[in-house]
Amino acid sequence: MNIHEYQAKDLLKSYGVAVPDGKVAFTVDEAVKAAESLPGPLYVVKAQIHAGGRGAGHFKNNPEGKGGVRLCKTPDEVRDAAEAMLGNVLVTKQTGEEGKEVKRLYVTDGVDISKEYYCSILLDRAKSELTFVVSTEGGMDIEDVAEKTPEKIIKVGVDPVTGMQGFHARKLAFALGLEGAALKSAIKFFNALYKTYVETDADTVEINPMIVTDKNEVMALDAKVSFDGNALFRHPKIAELRDKDEEDEKEQQAHEYDLSYVALDGNIGCMVNGAGLAMSTMDIIKYYGGEPANFLDVGGGANTEKVTAAFKIILSDPNVKGILVNIFGGIMKCDIIAEGVVAAAKEVSLSVPLVVRLEGTNVEKGKDILNNSGLPIIAADDLGDAARKIVDATKKHEAAA
Repeated sequence: MNIHEYQAKDLLKSYGVAVPDGKVAFTVDEAVKAAESLPGPLYVVKAQIHAGGRGAGHFKNNPEGKGGVRLCKTPDEVRDAAEAMLGNVLVTKQTGEEGKEVKRLYVTDGVDISKEYYCSILLDRAKSELTFVVSTEGGMDIEDVAEKTPEKIIKVGVDPVTGMQGFHARKLAFALGLEGAALKSAIKFFNALYKTYVETDADTVEINPMIVTDKNEVMALDAKVSFDGNALFRHPKIAELRDKDEEDEKEQQAHEYDLSYVALDGNIGCMVNGAGLAMSTMDIIKYYGGEPANFLDVGGGANTEKVTAAFKIILSDPNVKGILVNIFGGIMKCDIIAEGVVAAAKEVSLSVPLVVRLEGTNVEKGKDILNNSGLPIIAADDLGDAARKIVDATKKHEAAA
């Protein structure tokens, strides 16, 4: 689960991470009042959407104008910025051309910046450790830095068993060339950041830029935090930060039925049980020349209602021109999947090719249900056969449309 910048900074501040003063605003008047309550004399108005590149983005109603991060010198300029942003659609490289409507702003106090850095914490699954990633190239896309100047990327792993130690923080600070008061501030910053990551069950904490002020204080000028959805039951207050307006409508529906769904850009919908099998299914679709439209794992304990909901979510995507159902029956029985597929296909009047591959528990019952459904379902013998058939059928369907 992702949260907004202002929410991330409030959370970080509660763990001792230094951040500029700021307030959220949902109206123009609230933005002006927020600015008037801050020390000033400079203010920063930031559009709050779940996407990066806001400063370099543009608004649909003014493609040549300023982006979603603006420096203002007076409350009147804050008013102008708020009027330009609220209710308008911000397009960034992460939103795509459809953009996202700005419904809230974050008004922060301006700070004097001596130097910008990059800092993040994430899980390195290969090494089974939490990893700090830092760079002297703050404010830039870290992907570009890694590609063009990889020597400027420094990684420091932390064993979760022993936890953050003093030498970890010092190593990070020394790697960035910090010294004196900035060094001491950085050590405090890194320790607080680690505590935030661990105690909130975060997936990723990214600070870009992390800055050193003119007073040698290390601060988070921007912040992105995402959380492990499977751990949110332990953090009800964090779960309340969820902004449904920022989520794909199909992903919201999937959440209600406890389905793991992620929308993609392809045209072949996938319904699979098991995350590993779902990844393999998407890979083999691409191998045979197709493009998956989604990741969808119905899980091991799905019932007919859940399968029906999953099928309808896939079909609600107008880009879907074919569907591949790939089920290996274990806890999830093939006949339950078949019943759900048939029920959903009849309810939505299926109009795209459907390839089904079933294997495992109650597979013969499942096949009988599909064969006797009266639907034009294409049976497949194995995963490779299923991928070939859905890619071919989808291409023919699109050619005939």
